[in-house]
Amino acid sequence: MKTKLINLQDATTFFRDGMTIMVGGFMGVGTPPRLVDALLQSGVRDLTLIANDTAFIDTGIGPLIVNGRVSKVIASHIGTNPETGRRMIAGEMEVRLVPQGTLIEQIRCGGSGLGGFLTPTGVGTVVADGKQTLQLEGKTWLLERPLRADLALIRAHRSDRSGNLTYQLSARNFNPLIALAADITLAEPDELVETGALQPDHIITPGAVIDHIVIPQES
Repeated sequence: MKTKLINLQDATTFFRDGMTIMVGGFMGVGTPPRLVDALLQSGVRDLTLIANDTAFIDTGIGPLIVNGRVSKVIASHIGTNPETGRRMIAGEMEVRLVPQGTLIEQIRCGGSGLGGFLTPTGVGTVVADGKQTLQLEGKTWLLERPLRADLALIRAHRSDRSGNLTYQLSARNFNPLIALAADITLAEPDELVETGALQPDHIITPGAVIDHIVIPQES
């Protein structure tokens, strides 16, 4: 069977200008640092980033914002990274703010092949602008469409050589669902083990959905 293992330089071959990238993490926790740094160093631009947030200026996906590599962000909040807000207000970058539960459900739908979902969240607010609403049993529902990406960058605690992944505590956050919602998924594990070394009931993300595993530095 062809190996899924790649080095960090190999990972850069998947980066290109103008692509849409989903990145796991919550305020930088669970974001793959080596992949994000490689993305930054590659020089690609005009990116659309889909993530829970834009972390901080110097952590998570924050450096991509600071260095002007991003043209659009879809996230649930940006308050911890003032550069995101500055660029949004200055018209240098488009920001689409999405309620957190709605955002992750859009990603889940994208990974599950669904056409969208109905939610009351955002009805009667700017969140509903330009979106379809439906009346069901006397209640107004907002139709939210799925989100997908060209590439997903996720962080795992352990990976075996087949790409089966485990996560560590809260670093799990958005990563398992993001892994399902992109055309190509790259995983950055902290530790690489042999296939069969992980207990089956500890595996969160099955290797079938992981395209490539970035070899940890110590391996």
